[in-house]
Amino acid sequence: MVLAAAVLWGSTGTAQSFAPPQLSSYWVGALRLAVAGLFFAAWLLGTERRALAPRALAALPWRPITAAALCMTVYNLAFFAGVRASGVAVGTAIALGSAPVWAGLLQWLRTRRSPAAAWWGGTALAVAGGALMVLAPAAGDTGGNGLGTPGVALCLLAGLSYAVYAQINQHLVVGSSAAAVTGAAFALAALLALPLAWALAGPPVLVPRDLLIVGWLGVMSTGVAYLLLSHALRRIGSATAVALSLGEPVTAFVLALAVVGERPGPAAYAGLGAVLLGLALVVRAELVAAGSRPR
Repeated sequence: MVLAAAVLWGSTGTAQSFAPPQLSSYWVGALRLAVAGLFFAAWLLGTERRALAPRALAALPWRPITAAALCMTVYNLAFFAGVRASGVAVGTAIALGSAPVWAGLLQWLRTRRSPAAAWWGGTALAVAGGALMVLAPAAGDTGGNGLGTPGVALCLLAGLSYAVYAQINQHLVVGSSAAAVTGAAFALAALLALPLAWALAGPPVLVPRDLLIVGWLGVMSTGVAYLLLSHALRRIGSATAVALSLGEPVTAFVLALAVVGERPGPAAYAGLGAVLLGLALVVRAELVAAGSRPR
C-alpha cells in the first residue's frame, strides 16, 4: 500500500513536465489540490457519507487541519515551481529526498533528543549526494546544468513542507476518519492555493491536455496516494514513514530518464546513489532507535 503511494508521488514531476509552458506551475499545483478535494468528497459520498454531515464536519480538529492545509499549499506551489526551474530528475530528487532529513531534524527539535551518529552520517551523505546531483553537468554539457538557487530553494521548501504535513497528519488520523481529515485539509488547501495562483500567475490558460495532466495529478498522485498514506499512518511508526520517501526520488529519476528524456551526467547517478545510501542509513538508525524505546 505505501509502496504504491510512493510510486504515485514519484510520477508527479514527470506528469507536470508534459504541461504546456503557458500553464503556470502555480496553477498546476493549485488545480491539483482542487481536483484532490473533489476526489475526497466523492470518496466520502461513496464510503463514509456520515462524515459529511454538518455535525461531523464541525467536530473535526480544524486547528491542526488548517496547519496541514497550509503545509500542503506551500508544498504544491513550491514543488511545481521548483521542479520546473530545476528539471524533473534533480528537482524531484531534492524535494522528495530531503523530506526524510527534514522529518528527522523536526523530530529532534520536538523531542530534544539528538539522533544517533549513524543518523547524522546518513544525513550528511544524503545532503552531499543531493549537492552532487545539483552541481553535476548533464551528459554532453561542458558547463553546469543550469540550475539556479531559486529552484533548489523551492524544492527544499517543498521537502520541508511535506515533512511537517506528514507529522501533523500522523496525529490527525488517530481517532478520526482518515479520509475526512485528509479531505478537509486538501479542500482548505485548494481554497488557499487557487487565489494565490491567480495573484502570482494571472488567470489560467488551459488546453485539453492540461485537463488530463491535472486529473492524473489530482486523483492518482494526490487523492489516492495521500489516502493510502493516511490509512498507513495508523499502522506504521515514524521510521517506516521516513522510509516511504525512498521510493519517490527513485521513481521520479527513472521516469525522467525513460519518459521525459532528461540526460543527467555520471556524477548525477553517483549523487543519486549517495542520496539513497544516506537515506537508508537514516532509516536504519531510526529502526534501531525505535527498537530501543520503551513500549
